[in-house]
Amino acid sequence: MNHTVAVIGGGYGGSLVAKELDSEADVTLIDPREAFVNAAASLRALTRPDWAHNAFFPFATLLQRGRVIRDRAVSVDPKGVTLASGERVEADYLVLATGSGYTYPAKPNHASTSIAQQLDDLRETYGELAGTDRVLILGAGPVGLELAGEIKDVWPDKYVVILDRTDQLLPGFLPEVRDGLRHQLDALGIDVRLGAGLTALPTVEAGRAGRFAVTTHKGEQIVADIWFQAFGVEINTGYLADGCLSPLTERKTVPVTGRLNVQGYDHIYAIGDIAALPDPKMASYAMTHADIVVKNIRAQLAGDRPDAVHAPTPERRILLPLGTRAGIGQLPTPDGVAAATAETVYQRKGADLFTARFASRFDRA
Repeated sequence: MNHTVAVIGGGYGGSLVAKELDSEADVTLIDPREAFVNAAASLRALTRPDWAHNAFFPFATLLQRGRVIRDRAVSVDPKGVTLASGERVEADYLVLATGSGYTYPAKPNHASTSIAQQLDDLRETYGELAGTDRVLILGAGPVGLELAGEIKDVWPDKYVVILDRTDQLLPGFLPEVRDGLRHQLDALGIDVRLGAGLTALPTVEAGRAGRFAVTTHKGEQIVADIWFQAFGVEINTGYLADGCLSPLTERKTVPVTGRLNVQGYDHIYAIGDIAALPDPKMASYAMTHADIVVKNIRAQLAGDRPDAVHAPTPERRILLPLGTRAGIGQLPTPDGVAAATAETVYQRKGADLFTARFASRFDRA
C-alpha cells in the first residue's frame, strides 16, 4: 500500500512538494483556489491585461496521479486535516505550506475566486489606473518598488511617488545594490520619499481612481489620483490556532526543526512563510524549503533516516525588476553575495517573471 502525503497550500513551496512526490506516494493537495498564482507576475498582470493570464496555472494540470481538493483547512492534528466543508483527510505525512496573505494587487482580492474573476479584477483596476496622472504607492519594499517600475514601464509620463516610514531602501542589502536601486529609480523618474509616514490614509479606496490629498508627518502634502498599499504581510496559520498540533510563535509562525519538521513530529513539516525561520518571506526561500522536505519524505518513504537539513543563511538574495528591462539584484557567489546587473535580473526574472518555470511545473504547453 502506498503511503499518503497531504500538502496544505499550493503556493511556491507546496505545489513543488506535491509535484515531486506525486510518483512516489498518494498525494493530496488542498487549496481553496482554482489555480496557483505566480505572485511574482501579478504586478505586471495589472499593468498589462493582455499578458495577465500568464500569472495563473490551474491545479488540474499539476499532478498525474494525485488529487487536488479545492477547500480550506480549518484544523490540523497529528493524523490529518479537517476542511471547511467538513471533509476529513488523513495522511501518513503532512506538509503545511499555506504561506502568507498580502494586499491586492500583489496577491488576489479573494484567494478562493476563479481565474476568470481574478482576471476581471485586474482588468477593472487597470482601467482605473490607466486614466490617472498621479499615482501614490505606500510602501517602499520590493512590492512597492516593482509596482512602480511596472507602472512606469507602461506609462512613463505618469507621476509615481512612493512613501515609506523607514529611512533606508532595502535595508540589509549591499550598499552598491541600494545605490544602484536609487540611481535607477531616479532615472525612471520615480519619486521615493523615505521617513515619510502619513497622518491618515487616503479617503479614496485603494485601487480606485479619484483625486485626493494626503499629508505626511513632516507636513508635506501630496496630491494623487489613485493609490496602492504595498505593505502588510499576514501569516496564514489561523487553522492552527486551535492548538491541536503545535503552539504558534508570537508572530503566528510554526516552530520547526532543522529538518523542517513541526517541532514534536517526525511526519509533519512546515515550509515557506509560515515556518519560524529567519529567512525572508520570499518565494525562492519557500522553494528551497520544499527541496529539503522532498528529500526527507523520500528518505522516510524508502525506510531511511531523513538527513536533509535547512541551514538559514544571513546572506540576503533578491531579484527586483523595475519593469521589463531595468532592475537590481543580489545573488550568492562562491565569494559571498554580490550585486547582479540589470541584464542578469532581466534574464533570470524580469523577462517573463518565472512564467516558463511554472509552465514546466504545471505541464502548460
